[in-house]
Amino acid sequence: MLSPSAYAALPFTVELPTGFTLTAGRPGPDFQEYTVSRAGQSFARIYVGPSSQFPIYSGDIVQAGGRASVVTTDGVNRHALEHLFLRPTAPREIHVWTSSLEGADQALAERIAGSVDAK
Repeated sequence: MLSPSAYAALPFTVELPTGFTLTAGRPGPDFQEYTVSRAGQSFARIYVGPSSQFPIYSGDIVQAGGRASVVTTDGVNRHALEHLFLRPTAPREIHVWTSSLEGADQALAERIAGSVDAK
């Protein structure tokens, strides 16, 4: 789990519901990944670095709110499964994606991923 000072230094913000944590994964040579989880279950992942693998999911790419989002349709419901922020300075990309979940957990994962904003 990140300390308050490490969280403040991140190039993004995220709203964590009660009971959720943000942890840093093992960094690469020029990138870092983070996981938003509850009780060991991953709900969303966040990549911060020069070149992400966006998009991971198939769907419509929509530009809104300063980011590109992949949106899928399940019957009448639309789901925003991942988001990409492009920044003018390093880190150039912030890529957020939801874990493959179902029902209320999937809706919560989408809410968390949608709360991420680049600083």
